[in-house]
Amino acid sequence: MNSINSISQQILSKLPLYRLKDLIKAVRACKTAAEERAVIQKESANIRTAFKEEHSDTRHANVSKLLYIHMLGYPAHFGQMECLKLVASPKFADKRLGYLGIMLLIDEKTEVLTLVTNSLKNDLNHNNMYVVGLALCTLGNISSSEMARDLCSEVEKLLGSSNTYIRKKAALCALRIIRRVPELSENFLSRAKTLLNDRSHGVLVTGVTLVTEMCRQNPEYIEIFRKGVPLLVRHLKNLTSAGFSPEHDVTGVTDPFLQVKLLRLLRMLAKNDQEASDAMNDILAQVATNTESTKNVGNAILYETVLTIMDIQSEAGLRVLAVNILGKFLSNRDNNIRYVALETLNKTVGIESQAVQRHRNIILDCLRDGDISIRRRALELSFALINESNVRVLTRELLAFLEVADTEFKQSMTTKLSLAAERFAPNNRWHIDTMLRMLKLAGNHVREEVLSGFIRLVVQTTQLHQYTVQKLYAGLKQDISQEAFVLAGVWVIGEFGDVLVNGGNFEEDNKPMEVSDNAVIDLLESILIGPYANQLTREYVLTALMKLSSRLHDAQAQQKIKELLQQHTASMEVEIQQRAVEYTHLFSFDNIRAAVLEPMPVPEGRSIIETNDNGPASPAPGKSSKAGPSDQDLLLDLMGVGTASGGDEQESNAASSLAPESPAAPHSTPQQSQPAQNMDLLADLFGGSSAPPATQQQQPTSPATSSNTNVLMDLLGGSDTASAPAPSTPPTQSVNNLDPLASLGQAFSPVSPSSPVQRSLGAGSPSPMGSPAAVAATTTTQQPGYQAYSKNGLDINLVPSRDRNNPAIINIQVLFANSGAQGVISSLQFQAAVPRSQKLQMAPASSNVVQPGTTEKQQMRINNPQQSAVKLRLRIAYVLPSGDKVEDLAEYGPFPEGAF
Repeated sequence: MNSINSISQQILSKLPLYRLKDLIKAVRACKTAAEERAVIQKESANIRTAFKEEHSDTRHANVSKLLYIHMLGYPAHFGQMECLKLVASPKFADKRLGYLGIMLLIDEKTEVLTLVTNSLKNDLNHNNMYVVGLALCTLGNISSSEMARDLCSEVEKLLGSSNTYIRKKAALCALRIIRRVPELSENFLSRAKTLLNDRSHGVLVTGVTLVTEMCRQNPEYIEIFRKGVPLLVRHLKNLTSAGFSPEHDVTGVTDPFLQVKLLRLLRMLAKNDQEASDAMNDILAQVATNTESTKNVGNAILYETVLTIMDIQSEAGLRVLAVNILGKFLSNRDNNIRYVALETLNKTVGIESQAVQRHRNIILDCLRDGDISIRRRALELSFALINESNVRVLTRELLAFLEVADTEFKQSMTTKLSLAAERFAPNNRWHIDTMLRMLKLAGNHVREEVLSGFIRLVVQTTQLHQYTVQKLYAGLKQDISQEAFVLAGVWVIGEFGDVLVNGGNFEEDNKPMEVSDNAVIDLLESILIGPYANQLTREYVLTALMKLSSRLHDAQAQQKIKELLQQHTASMEVEIQQRAVEYTHLFSFDNIRAAVLEPMPVPEGRSIIETNDNGPASPAPGKSSKAGPSDQDLLLDLMGVGTASGGDEQESNAASSLAPESPAAPHSTPQQSQPAQNMDLLADLFGGSSAPPATQQQQPTSPATSSNTNVLMDLLGGSDTASAPAPSTPPTQSVNNLDPLASLGQAFSPVSPSSPVQRSLGAGSPSPMGSPAAVAATTTTQQPGYQAYSKNGLDINLVPSRDRNNPAIINIQVLFANSGAQGVISSLQFQAAVPRSQKLQMAPASSNVVQPGTTEKQQMRINNPQQSAVKLRLRIAYVLPSGDKVEDLAEYGPFPEGAF
């Protein structure tokens, strides 16, 4: 008996599985993947054989088994033609399975798809509505561009069908067609208007979806469908006031899907239109107040309502109501709802700042949420809430969060805290205390711009020098693990070590702090040999020690400084060795050492720059961009030579020299003529000529200056320079005429470059032209100058003029005009390049956002010593109101004869 059973099982295993149910049982009975593959391969072979033998009675079963095999992830492409044969069958069951197989096994790129077009056309005109529905469903899922063009007329005709089942499927099919071929949307315009009047919820929701897509693809249709706003408002009102409808009810809310679709379309139609916005104010208030927020479907409707209120020109009270709804979302237990609330508040804080401020406490609580995404959005929103009235409270909370924040947050937090402190600081002492606290907590995650900004703040705040240097001294006594804090402390102690020592002992947190010449040197030595010291730290410490040699007069301290420098003259790091050797050698020139190591001049103010990933850096909002010290001055500071970059008067002079219509005022003081002497020195260092232009008046330098220059050149190993006369033109003009560093520049001159010398010194980023170019936007009229670019509503005109003091200098004012055709143009980035024989310098633009009907400005200066033709290659990048990024290249030149 057992032998009979085994034989029967062997025979049955070789027979094909005639039913889908049998195949499913066989697959589920497999214990290993190998057994499953064997069953599938065997059954696939049987199905292929059946297809070749053209057994029409088994085709339906074989295709159904093949679709199951496809769902399991095994190849099933050999059944595509059999699906086409099923579609051609008159039986509804065969058609249904055939169309299902086509949707699963064929996509719009498959060549076999072209054979389906004729069957679809026949079935779209079938008498049976379910067959028509199958054809529409298939066309809506796999339609290609060619198929859409061929069957567009049939779908348009079905949109007018009296059967709601066909109309809603035809609307979705039309949606697929206009996505594949946008130019066909005009064919559905009249039918789409009719769909908005339909009483069937299914037809109405598909019609609203179709109209929304048409308006998104072609904004011209918005004005056409805007006339239907009252009708849409009536539909929404009926939904909110309707009684219980079992057919459309979802947890107590009537058709939430249709409500969401209606709100999205209303938001699109009422944007930038006051009349349409007024028509929907009442219904939006009704939806916002009557919708239940305890269930997820109600929250979805409320969220769309809030977005609509914020996007249209709604009433102030309605916007406050929307912000309050978002505030309630923040108290929800669902992380998704809290996330979208924070994301939306980030977008609306600029519109209703006061209303958002009322929810400040709960926003700050979100900083301690377990979800990192919520913490990130809460952090962004917290910074957006900072203003003059709450800067102390919010900064205190953010500093507390900085102490426990994730590492990935710290760098952006330190930058934003610096920007907020710079913009809203109530006084300089609070500003310094805040920066010190931040550097102590996250000194290893601070950008160079933040560190240089703090150093600039300390130098400019003369009355707080002693307070700051004592704070830094006490902090370094306790902790030297935070790099930025150490660099700031070493720089300030090196610069104001005499102020620290003269201040004597002091108390910090009720702990006495001993201050003496030797104590200061010992502190720097501990940093120099400490475990956290890197090359940059050692460079700072060596320079600080050398600075202190001219500020501290204790003989033992002087000897200690020499020993520390001598220890590093054989360092393996080239920069450290070079500094140590040069500084040691400088001790043999006591007659000039004090002059070389004199205190740095007060740097000119400049906003902390926050660089984004999309392009050049831009100044922090709310602060005017001021020019920093030039690259040449920074290099001379490194060598210990004084510069003339100090004070508001120089800043205004540099700014006036940038304007082509204002002649440069003469400067006769020794400090103001110093850059010209510095440039002579730099020209010799770089192998350039130090002779000034013949048209400028010569003024002999003093013997002392010439002597110091000669000795310094001997010290640095350069050739002895003659005491060449220096021009008496303003400092900015001298830099631009000689410009020995300009040959090191790149082809494209960015708006806000950062000097390598500046980065090594930790100083502020200088403006390439040494002066600001922030000019208030003006209303656009007919633009002067020569048009270099015109596209997407942005016109760029160039207004050239020759410098009055130097004919080789050409000043070009760049005008960015927004005609208003596209709306607000943002993230504007403008870069230019000139031929190699010319040198280009650019100042920051007045703004990177160009409002409709306004003009923004930017200054360029071209040094053209050979008087060759001026040709410009331009790179323009900006973001349109739709969010699309545009990047273009353009060329202009030469300018017409007599243009300047």
